[in-house]
Amino acid sequence: MVIRMTGKQKKALKRNIIGYSFILPNFIGYFIFIFVPVILTFVLCVMKWDGSSAPLEFVGLQNFAKLFRDSGFRISVKNTLYYAVFTVPLTMVASLLIAVLLNSKIKGIVVYRTAFFFPYVASLVAVGAVWNMLFQPEFGPINEFLKFIGVANPPKWCASTDWAMTVIIIVSVWKYMGYYMVVYLAALQGISQDLYEAASIDGATGFKKFRYITIPMLTPTTFFVIIMMTIQCFKVFDLIYVMTGGGPGRSTNVLVNHIYNAAFVDFKFGYASASALVLFAIVLVVTVIQFRGEKKFTDYV
Repeated sequence: MVIRMTGKQKKALKRNIIGYSFILPNFIGYFIFIFVPVILTFVLCVMKWDGSSAPLEFVGLQNFAKLFRDSGFRISVKNTLYYAVFTVPLTMVASLLIAVLLNSKIKGIVVYRTAFFFPYVASLVAVGAVWNMLFQPEFGPINEFLKFIGVANPPKWCASTDWAMTVIIIVSVWKYMGYYMVVYLAALQGISQDLYEAASIDGATGFKKFRYITIPMLTPTTFFVIIMMTIQCFKVFDLIYVMTGGGPGRSTNVLVNHIYNAAFVDFKFGYASASALVLFAIVLVVTVIQFRGEKKFTDYV
């Protein structure tokens, strides 16, 4: 049976083929680099495999049992939570305050906005290398300044188990606050000026306007920032890998760093896959809890 198509149908088919051809590369990339690895993760989590030509050995839930007995895994979870608990609120507050300051009409405002946004688009390797030099314990500018103002024994920063994570948090806030500043800035420009004018007529001060108008109107944006920052913090790897490599000791060894070492240093791909699934479960649970608490968060603000 031959199906005859009208000229209009042929044009529609041609238009659809052209449209799908544009998005096909994206689907191919997604399938190869995301979908296939995810499926392999679910397969390998119950296997023992070192990445060689040796056959896969089915071990059931042994990888998960080993995971929860591993002190290194527990430390990585603790470090990740510590990093997230401090990085999320500090980045949120810094980006909001900068956005409020840069929402005013002052000369050269575009230059200031660009300067604050630039760290986000800068090469992360370059950022890590520069901040490592700034925090260099012996001759770094930061410690030299601390010595100049009278600090006899300044911290060793990235070389200290007590201060390394603090450095990572500082650099993370500095790098990512520019992006969320733009998010807040867009939301601020969407707030009607009539609200502020009405508040001024009622005698509200600048702080009261900020507390009772700006913050409530930014609630959806704040919720978005919290969700995105939390997920980002649980996935942190590159900055830590560049600056400390998870050290000194295991003081900055986070979950993704633990997974990387298990897979590509120790070649325990089954164990690494189990760790990755646990990380996925943690992020999923945290995200669900945050979405469940959205209404309470909105009402509180």
